[in-house]
Amino acid sequence: MSGWTLDNPVFTSYVFWSAVLAAKMLIMGPITGYFRVTRKAFANPEDAASMGVKGTKINENVERVRRAHQNDLENIPVFWMSGLLYVLTQPSLFTASVLFRIYTIARILHTVLYLRGSFLRGPSYMVGMVVKIIMVGTVIYTFW
Repeated sequence: MSGWTLDNPVFTSYVFWSAVLAAKMLIMGPITGYFRVTRKAFANPEDAASMGVKGTKINENVERVRRAHQNDLENIPVFWMSGLLYVLTQPSLFTASVLFRIYTIARILHTVLYLRGSFLRGPSYMVGMVVKIIMVGTVIYTFW
C-alpha cells in the first residue's frame, strides 16, 4: 500500500505544508516586481521604457529580494522531494507534522530575515537543513 494517499494523515500534512511553501514561493515574484517598480530598477530595457525610465539599473533592495527568491528555488524543491520520500518511511504523524511545520516556519523566517538584512537568517537556514537531513537520513536508513 502506498503512503501517498489522502487516507494517510502524514501525507495530507505533507501536502498542506508543501502548498504553504508553494504559496510562499509564488508571492516572491510579485514582491520582486513591486520592488522593481517602486525603485525604478528594471533588468530589461523594454520594461524600463514601458515605465518611462531610461535604461536598466541594479538596486540592492531588488537584488536582495531576488536572492531570497533564488534561495527558495534552491532549497524548497529538495524539501518537496525528501518530504515525499520521507512519507514512505511511515513516520508517526506527530514527528512528521513537527518536521514539516518546522521546515516551513524556518523558510518563512529565513525570507523575512533575509529581506531585513539580519545575520540571523543563517540559523534559520540551518534549521531547515537539519530537517531535510533528518528526513533524508530516515529514508536512507529505512530503505537501505
